[in-house]
Amino acid sequence: MTQTDPLDHPLDASLFNDLHEGTLADRMGIEFLEAGPERVVGRMPVEGNTQPYGLLHGGASAVLAETLGSVGAAVHAGPDRIAVGIELNATHHRSATSGHVTGIATRLHGGRSLATYDIEISDDQGRRVCTARLTCMLRDR
Repeated sequence: MTQTDPLDHPLDASLFNDLHEGTLADRMGIEFLEAGPERVVGRMPVEGNTQPYGLLHGGASAVLAETLGSVGAAVHAGPDRIAVGIELNATHHRSATSGHVTGIATRLHGGRSLATYDIEISDDQGRRVCTARLTCMLRDR
C-alpha cells in the first residue's frame, strides 16, 4: 500500500470560504470552488466590483488572481509555512459588465521558497477577461 501526501489532492474548497470570512476576498464576494496545490478555482460577481462605467474593475480582477494564486501557494507550502505575494502582473483582454467571472489558477512552479501561478479569468460565456501571473514567496510562520 502506498501512502500519498494529502496535499497532492484537492481540498474541500468550503474550508477556504470560511478561512477568508471578513477579508477582502469575502467583501468582494469571491467563492472558492476547488482548491489544491496544482489548481485553484474561484468566482466573483461583477456587480459591486465595477468602476464608474459599469465595467469590472481591473483591480478586482487583480484581487481575484492574487487570492486564487496565494491559496494555491499556501496549500503547496504546507501547514507550517505561509505564502506572500511578491509579484503580480495582469493583462486585461475584455470587459465584463454582469454575471460572474471565474478564475483558474494553475501552478507553473512549486519550489521550497517560491511558487508561481498562471491565472486565467473568464466571463460567464467562457471569454477570457484577464490573464495574470503571481509569484509568492514561501516562508516559515
